[in-house]
Amino acid sequence: MARKPAALKTRARPAANRGAPARLPRKRPAPRAAAAGEDTPYHHGALRDALLTAAETVLERDGLAGLTLRAVAREAGVSHAAPTHHFGDLTGLVSELAAIGFRQFNAAMAAAGAVDAPPLLRALARAKAYVAYAQAHPGMYGLMFRTERLDMARPSLHEAANASFAGLAGAIGVSRQEQISDQALSLEQAAAIVKAWSLVHGFTMLLLDGRLTDVLRRLPPGNDAETLLDAMLRSTVARPPGP
Repeated sequence: MARKPAALKTRARPAANRGAPARLPRKRPAPRAAAAGEDTPYHHGALRDALLTAAETVLERDGLAGLTLRAVAREAGVSHAAPTHHFGDLTGLVSELAAIGFRQFNAAMAAAGAVDAPPLLRALARAKAYVAYAQAHPGMYGLMFRTERLDMARPSLHEAANASFAGLAGAIGVSRQEQISDQALSLEQAAAIVKAWSLVHGFTMLLLDGRLTDVLRRLPPGNDAETLLDAMLRSTVARPPGP
């Protein structure tokens, strides 16, 4: 039998593949996830807030000793340079964090003192709110009173700390039935403010340090730190001036 011309063979090959499905386009690989140390795509303002949130998380989890710029950057998932860019140094970061703490603290105290009740009960409510905030945020509370680690001249911290003192002075003024300026105090007014502050702050630190555990264990059933604080405050509350 005579062989078919080569040209016929060439034309036959494409005809044999007409029924084969067309190849799908190759998928491009998914974008690589940001490696550790690369900036998460925050908006400029959002990154600052994210760093402060991360700083509070590190503070409450690891304590003040564990609060470093690198630890905050790792917690926020951004480059190590990000905290320095926004706050300058660790002092700048912890000062801004303490300002947030004072604002939260002030808001809790103001809300507690805004109840419709006699002055004594409002004073007790503020004191309980003071202790409750410290129990809920022990790291933040400790930072707020570590003046050697803070830049008290930083505007945000200076304003928040002054507002806290003004709130305390106003509460003592109500209990004494007199107007107290937070800018100029008489000796008696200063003594009343420091007495109240020392009482509640001292109780708070003893409670946070676990130094009241043995005392609380000795109380009758049904009593706790709050009832102990209430009894202590009622026995030492400042009385209005007068005969």
